[in-house]
Amino acid sequence: MFAKNLRKKTPKELLKIIDELKAELFLLRFKNSTGQLDHPHKINLVKKDIARTFTVINEKEEMKIKKNKNNKIEKKLQKELKEDK
Repeated sequence: MFAKNLRKKTPKELLKIIDELKAELFLLRFKNSTGQLDHPHKINLVKKDIARTFTVINEKEEMKIKKNKNNKIEKKLQKELKEDK
């Protein structure tokens, strides 16, 4: 799973992906504990995918905050310019 592909998705879709990955991680851990898992490195890959998805969610939230902050600054500057006239 690439971050580039994750960035195209909506926050709801990302949360759904996280739920699916956590379920997959649970099954992998269960299989590993019972000795049925052929490739234990898949556990680490799923963990990294979960972390990557959370990172994209946090990036999107930061972008919203920055946009709101920039909009507030712009409005404040426009208000000051109107008052100066």
